[in-house]
Amino acid sequence: MILLLLFLAGLFAGTVDAIAGGGGLISLPVLLSIGMPPHIAFGTNKLQGMIGTFVATLKYYRHGYISLKKIYTGIAFGLLGGIAGSVAAQVMSSDVLRKIIPLFLFIILIYTVCSPRMGLKDNKPKMNEFIFYLIFGFALSFYDGFLGPGTGSFWVFALTFFLGFNLIKATAYTKVFNLNSSFIAMICFAIGGNIDYRVGLVMAAGQVIGGRLGAHLAISKGARVIRPIFLGVVSLTISTLIYKSYANSDLFAHVTEQYGIIPQILVAITILMSIAFLYIKISRRQKGEASG
Repeated sequence: MILLLLFLAGLFAGTVDAIAGGGGLISLPVLLSIGMPPHIAFGTNKLQGMIGTFVATLKYYRHGYISLKKIYTGIAFGLLGGIAGSVAAQVMSSDVLRKIIPLFLFIILIYTVCSPRMGLKDNKPKMNEFIFYLIFGFALSFYDGFLGPGTGSFWVFALTFFLGFNLIKATAYTKVFNLNSSFIAMICFAIGGNIDYRVGLVMAAGQVIGGRLGAHLAISKGARVIRPIFLGVVSLTISTLIYKSYANSDLFAHVTEQYGIIPQILVAITILMSIAFLYIKISRRQKGEASG
């Protein structure tokens, strides 16, 4: 029964990740919930996630959404950034970065909500591609190796905003860079003996199906399916990072002790409903202006 649940978790995580990233937010808690030690869970999560990312990347590539000739700079500097980030994670504290990242993700969330036409089609780039891949290839891969959560969301937004990619194309290229950094991390965990291959391969079987399914949905449905899932993933990443950063704070502990987790749930629901309402309202207004 546990193996079946792990397979289904891999399938669901792979589907979501192929569409908008963030599959680790689903698969990692599942691994921890079965009592797996954190260091083994992280390594196993990298193994199964990397396989799903590879399948999704291959699907996008075969449909012509990826040109490897254009992104060799990003891949090369991504390798350097991933290695540097992994080394830095072992000697530096990530507490400050963990508290700052939710702010950047929140800005991305609000901008995306208020720009419902962003990524519907290719636009004129705001930045030279070589310079973009040199900077973001290193920086985002460094962050992925150092901390990780939200890397896919940052890639999708950066590719859409700075290079003018549509959302399908941005998602496809994001898979390449995620695969690049995930491979480095997986090798490091494997060398340290921190991978449960039995569990990882069971989840990977689900990832194979989920990766293909998610990529197919993204390619066939486009921004209609990518955007809402992207917003959901960003919101979940923000909530996760805030919880990890402030769960042990005196205020959080006091509120939880006095009222339980109900206030936190209500706040989360209110925020998500407000975002959804604002997004729908702006979308309808822009559709009205376009038809008028």
